[in-house]
Amino acid sequence: MSAGTILHAAEPLRTIASPTLWAVTVAALLLLLLIDLLITRRPREESMRASVAWSVFYLLLPVLFGLYLWAGHGGGAAVEFYTGFVVEKSLSVDNLFVFMLLLAAFAVPSALARQVLLYGIVGALVLRVIFIWLGAAALQSGTWAFLLFGAILIVTAGKIIKDVLRGDEQEVDISSMRSVRFVRRFVPVTEDYRGSRLVVRERGRLALTPLALAAVAILATDIVFAVDSVPAVYGVTEDPFLVFATNAFALLGLRALYFVLQGVLTKLRHLNHGLSVILAFIGVKLILHWAHGVWTWVPEIPTLASLGVIVAVLITVTATSLLANHRDRLRPSPAAQVEPVEPVEEPAGER
Repeated sequence: MSAGTILHAAEPLRTIASPTLWAVTVAALLLLLLIDLLITRRPREESMRASVAWSVFYLLLPVLFGLYLWAGHGGGAAVEFYTGFVVEKSLSVDNLFVFMLLLAAFAVPSALARQVLLYGIVGALVLRVIFIWLGAAALQSGTWAFLLFGAILIVTAGKIIKDVLRGDEQEVDISSMRSVRFVRRFVPVTEDYRGSRLVVRERGRLALTPLALAAVAILATDIVFAVDSVPAVYGVTEDPFLVFATNAFALLGLRALYFVLQGVLTKLRHLNHGLSVILAFIGVKLILHWAHGVWTWVPEIPTLASLGVIVAVLITVTATSLLANHRDRLRPSPAAQVEPVEPVEEPAGER
């Protein structure tokens, strides 16, 4: 096989979706987003009970959708969907942690947090659609795209684990964010929040509120996450519809899940360890898939085996995080470890 054939030959991407299935899925997605928009229209704090209920609802939806795929399109499509969903959901939890840091850095009032999160989710969906289309176009142009996606994931995994080993803590410096500096350069920003308004008129000219600035910052981070997320799910399935569905289902429940996991996210101290392993594993899977098309003796990693590895990694890092937190609670504080100094008795003759 010539080098040109290896780099440029690629079969048309196969998909299980008919135009009707695409239309129904997109219509259902828009309906759910509209419901979310109506819920977040009035600023108010999110109740834990409502957040848990919505989180359960958004976890049941992909389960039911996977069962539909199993019944209508076979177990292979369903396993690919479930595997891709687990990958996207685990990556989205890391997104939530960054969102939490951004909301704290911008001092977003808790009553407005739901609105900012919804802007971030809608922006993420739009960006994922763009990247999914670009990824599909790259795969159709040649099998070299598998090498590119695999390299992106392995480099990203290396960067994550490097930051973890150096002990770098994730933090947000608003003044150093390029998106924030770019907006401030051209548009004035008010000093305080003005309710749920993004734009106000001040001194005869339009100005953005800090709420709009927070939304811009979250949208900018969505771009970074999309670069990692879309190649990761293309490592599970080459079907653009399944790639879109896994991303949509993973992102839909993020708003409610944020408030459920808000106090837990900081305790998942080993989450980034697990994500680096998952991204590196999928990167290797993509490279092996490319190599198998060139040399048939090169083994491929089955999707079901990938699902088992990903679930095992997530369970492991969750368990190790909980164990580390438990050990920290049992460990005495530095103040308690200081032994009291006994008073020195003076000789009787010197009293």
